[in-house]
Amino acid sequence: MQVLYARCCGVDIHQKTAVACTLITSADGTVERSVRTFSTMTAGLLALGDWLDDQQVTQVVMESTGVLWRPVYNVLEDDRRTLLLVNPRHLKTVPGRKTDVKDSEWLADLLRHGLLTASFIPPKPIRAQAHPRLAGPDALSQDARPAARPGHLPLAEGVGDGQRKAERGGQ
Repeated sequence: MQVLYARCCGVDIHQKTAVACTLITSADGTVERSVRTFSTMTAGLLALGDWLDDQQVTQVVMESTGVLWRPVYNVLEDDRRTLLLVNPRHLKTVPGRKTDVKDSEWLADLLRHGLLTASFIPPKPIRAQAHPRLAGPDALSQDARPAARPGHLPLAEGVGDGQRKAERGGQ
């Protein structure tokens, strides 16, 4: 089968760890496989990015359930590499993959041959608008903060539950 990406990586993401497998194809067709496990804390994800830079990986595929992929994607996103997020349901039908290492290697091999379909991830500016809290505290300007709805005004500072109950007649 034709190799489309000579330097690629498959990452299987879990709550506490991310297992990464790089496949580096040399000019003579031999493949060098390297597997490492990283923490999903910021320091671990930065180490993953450095490791991918050291390996000169240009293509990365990630498999994750729920929203566990978001911090990994945000840390690895840059101009040096292309990131793909794939739906785990499309991959779990393959028999024989039972470990995280095999999962990450299988992801890298499928990517290497161009056999994966990426999920849509909006560009960074759109993601920042959709989830301003994820973009940091400066993303919410005074104009962007939600206005109070009529009848749902915020409580004054220092008003506790006891005082509210007294205002409602002790209910």
